[in-house]
Amino acid sequence: MKNKKIQFYRRITLSFLLFSGIFSSNAQNQVIPLWNKIPDEIKAADYKEKPELKEGKIQSTSQVSIPTLSIFIPKESKPNQSAVIICPGGGYSHLAFDKEGKKVAEWFNSQGIAAFVLKYRLPTDLTMKNKNVGPLQDAQEAIRYVRQNASKWNIDPKKIGILGFSAGGHLAATASTHYDDKVYESAYKVSARPDFSLLIYPVISMENDITHKGSQTNLLGNNPSQDVIDSFSNEKKVTSQTPPAFLIHSTDDTVVIPENSINYYLSLKKNGVTAELHLYEKGGHGFGLGVNDTSKFWTRDCIEWLKANGYN
Repeated sequence: MKNKKIQFYRRITLSFLLFSGIFSSNAQNQVIPLWNKIPDEIKAADYKEKPELKEGKIQSTSQVSIPTLSIFIPKESKPNQSAVIICPGGGYSHLAFDKEGKKVAEWFNSQGIAAFVLKYRLPTDLTMKNKNVGPLQDAQEAIRYVRQNASKWNIDPKKIGILGFSAGGHLAATASTHYDDKVYESAYKVSARPDFSLLIYPVISMENDITHKGSQTNLLGNNPSQDVIDSFSNEKKVTSQTPPAFLIHSTDDTVVIPENSINYYLSLKKNGVTAELHLYEKGGHGFGLGVNDTSKFWTRDCIEWLKANGYN
């Protein structure tokens, strides 16, 4: 009878540990809906997400109308750890969810940093009342959600950054310069300001002579006014309160030209904001964690910057 009782309590304890996520396997890659109620949503029954799969795993996805956060917590969780919210790129038309999301999150975990991949809504008049701010609503809410729940994952609420690739870099820079914009009613009372930003071959500007035209059209429409262009040209929105930034670009990037990163860096410098810019000779565009040209070292440079600024 005594042995049966012991076995029973062991089963109860095991169930509790599994349920509470204390076992690291369960703490990995949870996916949660970002919103209870999506702000300014337009219901469109025929508008469905279109994931592209390879061996059963999402490589990229388009027509995103229901945003999620994928949660990646390091197996060796430490007190007061940093966290990064990752915004994959894709020209505001799709999300490179694997190369610029999941793989990057796993790399951050290997460095002892918590990571959250944001599957943000892609702008369209079919599902949102104002497509200009739909992605920003998601980015602000993701930052607030992680900050509100920081103690759950041993995260320091003052070490929560945002990372973006390409058009995701535009969203990360928008979150860094428009964090005080009230674009929805949040249930959380915490700030939406990221503590730092990591901008990887980012679209920064919406100005016609420098922007990535596809990103501009998808976010702002075919003929945006100069006021709207100015509002979403993030190099024009930098202040002394803009978060510190680490930027990388390749000189030979012809898709998103490096002047995007250069101009943002110069604005940060002018406003006295800590910033570091790496211009690699080769790498082109869309190299993710790195390729066999000079850009392959960006992850090393990034970790050194995070350490030097007290974020890791």
